[in-house]
Amino acid sequence: MHAFRLTAILFLSLFFVQCGVREYKSTSKPVNHAIWDSLLQKHVSDDGWVDYIGFREDSSELNKYLDLLSNNHPNKKFWSDDEQLAYWINAYNAFTVKLVADNYPVKSIKDIKDGIPFVNTVWDIKFIHIEGATYDLNNIEHGIIRKQFKEPRIHFAVNCASVSCPPLLNHAFTAEKLDQQLDSVARGFINGNKRNQLDAQNPKLSKIFSWFSGDFEKVSDSVRDFINQYADIQIEEGADLEYLEYYWELNEASNKSILD
Repeated sequence: MHAFRLTAILFLSLFFVQCGVREYKSTSKPVNHAIWDSLLQKHVSDDGWVDYIGFREDSSELNKYLDLLSNNHPNKKFWSDDEQLAYWINAYNAFTVKLVADNYPVKSIKDIKDGIPFVNTVWDIKFIHIEGATYDLNNIEHGIIRKQFKEPRIHFAVNCASVSCPPLLNHAFTAEKLDQQLDSVARGFINGNKRNQLDAQNPKLSKIFSWFSGDFEKVSDSVRDFINQYADIQIEEGADLEYLEYYWELNEASNKSILD
């Protein structure tokens, strides 16, 4: 990752942890994510590669789901914590797919520009409207999901549409299955031999574990201890953690070979 992008992530993380996103007052009830689930099964492979052309062709169904999200803002009165978190993960992923599909073809999500060059990124585009609130992707990830739920497994669930990101799950997240789903994506990402290369003494890890080390250390003594909860190969204490290059090319099947 470029130094600027890393600096931006660190700045935004601190910014949103400090001030967050103001809670929007809503009386909506929890929504059904069946449309999104169907679209994911149709246009995302079992190993997480996305068919953006397919999503474009199914834009009416995708827009129907996004309209459902846009008309129903989560709230603490009627929504459980799991219902809220499942909603926000699905919203992040669905709006990301929408953004890429609308701008396709692009080599990388980072090629989608808006605002001031070198200041505003794709993650700062305020294109997400939910009832009376307007968000960008950074607002959702850092100001809502990370701040409110303090669940580090979300880093394997929210998808940034890039090759090195954890694979996009081809099912919608739901409150009923949320803990099981988060465990599954954590195990799949950590034990996959492409984005992480586990070794007892010399593991090579995704930079996600470096960028968001504080999130993992809040629930475990160290990044190593967090990984070992899910890893098939246990990392030994004192092992030297190395981090793999992060590839921002789109997470579509034509880019599979980048990870080889």
